[in-house]
Amino acid sequence: MLNNKSVLITGGTGSFGKAFVKTVLERYPNIKRLVIFSRDEQKQFQMAQEYPHDKYPMIRFFIGDVRDFERVKRALNGIDIVVHAAAMKHVPIAEYNPNECIRTNITGAENIIHASLECGVENVVALSTDKAAAPINLYGATKLVSDKLFIAANNIRGNHNIKFSVVRYGNVMGSNGSVIPFFLNKKKTGILPITDPEMTRFNISLKEGVQMVLFALENAWGGELFVPKIPSYSIMEVAKAIGPNCEHKHIGVRPGEKVHEEMITASDSLFTYDIGKYYVILPFTHDWSLEEYIKKFNAVKVPVGFRYNSGENTEWLTAAQLRSLIVEHVDSNFVAS
Repeated sequence: MLNNKSVLITGGTGSFGKAFVKTVLERYPNIKRLVIFSRDEQKQFQMAQEYPHDKYPMIRFFIGDVRDFERVKRALNGIDIVVHAAAMKHVPIAEYNPNECIRTNITGAENIIHASLECGVENVVALSTDKAAAPINLYGATKLVSDKLFIAANNIRGNHNIKFSVVRYGNVMGSNGSVIPFFLNKKKTGILPITDPEMTRFNISLKEGVQMVLFALENAWGGELFVPKIPSYSIMEVAKAIGPNCEHKHIGVRPGEKVHEEMITASDSLFTYDIGKYYVILPFTHDWSLEEYIKKFNAVKVPVGFRYNSGENTEWLTAAQLRSLIVEHVDSNFVAS
């Protein structure tokens, strides 16, 4: 799929970006070009040490900001496929710096869309978040707008041979700023801060996130929003997994934070189908046959009113399972204490 193709990933030096690059290089040794686009020169320098040019001549490191249209357009010159992972994602920081969040997550999305159309890109997959479903914080609201922009971009492509799709998933295990590395660090103090003992989250590994993006790149027809079927965990099980002997300090829910996350709302159910490993929210307007789509993916319509909520999930991770996943995906030397 990616062999002999030129691929660019925005936010390429982040947790997802590094996992995506590693997987792509393993699976597609004949990829033509793989461009790491980000604005952090230090992270690019560090990543370049892992992928020296003499061994990985297909990799390019491109300093740029998705808020800068001309720079984005220059970076997309000759690119076939774009994975848009760049975002301003920390909820409290976004609340305190709303204009910066809007410029990165919304204006940045617009820039990717219009530059992709102008530069002859064939396929664009944008990363979303569970916080974009029925958002209550600015980060989620900007990502909802971003999702809508990418989905609607299929309506303005004209005669351009391009498709846009979105993938939406929950907390990525071990990603920067997520609860598990936060607890791993706090465990040293003997105290784990608990926002709300009822709090739940969806859980997905970086590997599963990368698999989902590759699935979208290969299977999207244009305008879909893909949602994975993944387990939930409770904050108390995470605390038990990481620091069973730690004291708990209840600090309260932070501004803009939900007790339970949602990836598919009841309103979304009108356009949502089960395609096996994933759910897919189909666009209201599309230029392909719904009947053919249903047949191709054995798609089954979900019941009206269906919603996918981390607190109402049917699959849950126990503390023991979380410990195993932490060793596998986050810290191979982890020992609960």
